Amino acid sequence: MTAAVRLPEELQKRLDNLATKTHRSKSYYLRHALEVFLEEKEDVLIASSRWEEYKKNGEKGISLEEIEKKMGLKSE
Repeated sequence: MTAAVRLPEELQKRLDNLATKTHRSKSYYLRHALEVFLEEKEDVLIASSRWEEYKKNGEKGISLEEIEKKMGLKSE
């Protein structure tokens, strides 16, 4: 897949400089940066989206204590 990315001029200059000095492609650094971002943020963003959906639908939740009891993980 090919994607075009527009960067602010200063960021573009920094990326060009890094790629030139390290003999790596700009695509290498953009791909790496996106992988790192997704590893750090993906779970949080998905959880946040699901939380918003949960609140919007007005579903009833279950407490951790109730789950532990139901699964036999907590002694009374």
